Amino acid sequence: MESTVDNPFFARLWTVMSAHETEEIRRLRRENLAGLSGRVLEVGAGTGTNFEFYPDTVTEVVAVEPEVRLAEHAIEAAAAAPVPVTVRTETVEHFMTGSEPLDAPGGAGNFDAVVCSLVLCSVADPRDVVRQLFSVLRPGGELRYLEHIASAGGRARLQRIADATIWPRLFGNCHTHRHTERDIADAGFTVASARREWTLPRWLPLPVAEFAIGRAVRPA
Repeated sequence: MESTVDNPFFARLWTVMSAHETEEIRRLRRENLAGLSGRVLEVGAGTGTNFEFYPDTVTEVVAVEPEVRLAEHAIEAAAAAPVPVTVRTETVEHFMTGSEPLDAPGGAGNFDAVVCSLVLCSVADPRDVVRQLFSVLRPGGELRYLEHIASAGGRARLQRIADATIWPRLFGNCHTHRHTERDIADAGFTVASARREWTLPRWLPLPVAEFAIGRAVRPA
């Protein structure tokens, strides 16, 4: 299993896209992080777009970003963040199975929250990753997610076609028709709040217009 990702085309594309996010996306990012506290694991940090939105009740963010070029931008963003952020250039799978014990200070365990923003669509095995995220949360800890999810009807057919053809190749292995919320519940989380938001007009024939935003809890 590779510990990093080298995708120069997607890195260039995402760097431009993340620098020009709509106010709607920024609002959802801010909402997804509101009220967090303690030690947070952020999965798939990208260019560090979330960092500016962390509340000062967060004591530490460990941010994992496997694409080496995106991680360089994330490290720059971490330096300007309002809370302490450490960027790890590795896949979440490698981070979870690393040499540090799960309960070691600064290791993979004992997180108060996990943040996933537009990342579970791109991991190789989302169900396995969500189960691992469950394991590194303390009892009562939260998973905050803002993700592309499977739509229904005609858009679902569009998503399946996109996923089977060029979309994952262009967009860093992004798969648009994933049942992420079902995977979260199946991993043992209790979904405390969840809703769906359209970030683009419904009439646009794009597979990523609908987002899921929610808060799931590891039972105490």
